[in-house]
Amino acid sequence: MLRMGVAVLLLGVLALGFGWWHRANAMEQVALGNGLAGVDPALAAAAKPVRQIRPTPMETLRRISRSMGFGRASHYGPGLEGNPTASGEAFNPRRLTAAHRTLPLGSRVRVINPTNGRSVVVRINDRGPFVKGRVIDLSTAAARRIGLMKQGVGRVELRLLINESV
Repeated sequence: MLRMGVAVLLLGVLALGFGWWHRANAMEQVALGNGLAGVDPALAAAAKPVRQIRPTPMETLRRISRSMGFGRASHYGPGLEGNPTASGEAFNPRRLTAAHRTLPLGSRVRVINPTNGRSVVVRINDRGPFVKGRVIDLSTAAARRIGLMKQGVGRVELRLLINESV
């Protein structure tokens, strides 16, 4: 009886081992003409193209912001659409751009509306504003994002974004 139990146990272990070995060495079945063919899973995986995942700009660059203080902002928009900006591109009020007197063209600035906490990152592509007491002119889209459309002019905080390679 003991020999019988040991034999059954040994057969069970062998069956489990064979199942594990068979699963590890199983061939993937693929259609070939009217029938099926076995393909080694390792070869099948190697034949499939590997999707390359490119890092996002935020993963490759670390953004550091430098506060430029507070000031008054206004917006300019649809009436000037298509006019050339100081950078040479045509003005588009639907883009997140702005005009500043001294910042280099192409600079990125976070504009924060302290009354509601909303912010937007704009690219400086023009010169201005040419009204005393204002520090930045926002495009219509940027002004809408921070809730500056109704009042037209409002107090904002500016933070210059500096890209630093990681």
